Amino acid sequence: MTWSKQAWDTALPVYNKILELPFIHQLMDGTLAHRNFIFYIQQDALYLAAYGKMLIGLAMRLEKPAHSEAFLRFAADSMYVEHELHASFISKINPAELPAGWLEPSPTCQLYTSYLLQLVAHAPVEAALGGVLPCFWIYKEVGDYILANRRKGDNPYQQWIDTYGGDEYGAAVKKAIAICDEVAAQSDEERRQAMSKAYLMCSKMEWMFWDSASRLEQWPV
Repeated sequence: MTWSKQAWDTALPVYNKILELPFIHQLMDGTLAHRNFIFYIQQDALYLAAYGKMLIGLAMRLEKPAHSEAFLRFAADSMYVEHELHASFISKINPAELPAGWLEPSPTCQLYTSYLLQLVAHAPVEAALGGVLPCFWIYKEVGDYILANRRKGDNPYQQWIDTYGGDEYGAAVKKAIAICDEVAAQSDEERRQAMSKAYLMCSKMEWMFWDSASRLEQWPV
């Protein structure tokens, strides 16, 4: 069994819980409150800005030039998506209309990016790879699920749904998974376990990120 198959199976209960979140179902049927969507988009942009930098840091640590080049492309892609989110949604928002704190990372966004930064900077490279993979893989699977089950016609969030439904993004996900499997196959058991632990932890943080948008999560006063 490949490392990725084992990791997916281990985190499958978390993925299934993500699909049960009200945010996902309201996004699919177009009933999600605009306020919650804007909160999510703002936090996603903040996350992706940090994530792209982390991918660059990870690329610098990978031994094979082909792996490094792939992750540099992933970083460029994530920054492009962040730019498109800003152009499509965030730039149309009047900051004065946003509640206090919405322009800063939420507790979950801060936790997620800080954990990934710690992995990229200090953990074995295998663990860093395991940590960044859920953002690729789970996002793709959730995006495909939403695309397949969305309300046809006048869903106000169709533009966002289409972001993760394309073949190009699917090819990037497959490439990231293949690199993780290759590195895992060449690592010892201790490092593979660290890789799996990071993958599971970040899968849970994916759930937290979606859930935080449902709750409009804020820092304690």
